[in-house]
Amino acid sequence: MNGRQVLLDHIGQREAAALMVDGLLHDLLIDGDAPRPGTVYRAVTDRPVPGQGGIFLKTPDGAAYLRGVKGIGAGETLQVQVTGYAEPGKAIPVTHKLLFKSRYAIVTPDAPGLNLSRSIKDDDVRDTLMEIAHDAMAGSDMGLILRSVAADAAPDDIAEDVAAMRSLAEEVAADAGSGPEVLLEGDGPHVLAWRDWVAPADVVTQAGCFEDQGVLDAVDAACGARQILPGGASLFIEQTRALVAVDVNTGADGSFAAGLRANLACARALPAALRVRGLGGQITIDLAPMPKKERRSFEAALRAALRDDDVDTVMAGWTPLGHFELQRKRARLPLAEVMA
Repeated sequence: MNGRQVLLDHIGQREAAALMVDGLLHDLLIDGDAPRPGTVYRAVTDRPVPGQGGIFLKTPDGAAYLRGVKGIGAGETLQVQVTGYAEPGKAIPVTHKLLFKSRYAIVTPDAPGLNLSRSIKDDDVRDTLMEIAHDAMAGSDMGLILRSVAADAAPDDIAEDVAAMRSLAEEVAADAGSGPEVLLEGDGPHVLAWRDWVAPADVVTQAGCFEDQGVLDAVDAACGARQILPGGASLFIEQTRALVAVDVNTGADGSFAAGLRANLACARALPAALRVRGLGGQITIDLAPMPKKERRSFEAALRAALRDDDVDTVMAGWTPLGHFELQRKRARLPLAEVMA
């Protein structure tokens, strides 16, 4: 099927959301057992790690680790927010800079000021949105960012969204309890799909739609290491404890430009392949052979593909052996782990 589809269903007992683009699985969100990103804790400081500039915290879900803090001793109470999923055997990553994020608005308690997405260029639209922001945040010391999708939204919908996030932020900020506690659960897949997949799409919510629309078959394929690329090339994506290894193969193409074609196809397909598989951390790509002068072409294609990716990824560059490395936020649970 051509076009974009957002499908909301369950895989087993787990809530899940899938984004299909022209019949291909473009993104996948599945609820797991780990604390969701966005969860807010009242945490108690435990053990400083001075050499690393961080501190371990006690939370209801186990140990958490907070970076970049100074002057905090053991036994203090902090509000922190989960930023991603922990590596196996490691503490939950958290930040003390809370964000309350919805479809149109992000309330920032620790960053005062009213701001609009830079992608909103129309001056009249910006003026209208700033009026809404001033009215909705009147009397508050908290900050607000209106997201790019607000440019095409109804003013009442934006105001309602801002009011809801402001109320939620104020409720959390007013907490005066003691001891580890969950103050706010992070959003599940269905809410995340509504919040972040904002491009026009057909939304399907009927039970069993994953099977009817081929999502389950695509998930089964993503659980394997091999992914076919256009032109007959392929990727093998395999997770180890230390890193994610990506191997690019040219297939049956024996022409001089086969390596470059395969590598460019890899660049275009890799962000979605990693999203669907829920893979992050250090990514090492063993590319097909190509002339060194073509490396810039590969980098440009990969940079363009990552521009449309909502998972923070750093292009670390080339290794002496000619591999290309990425550092990617652990924003999803690994698909193989969730489906086990």
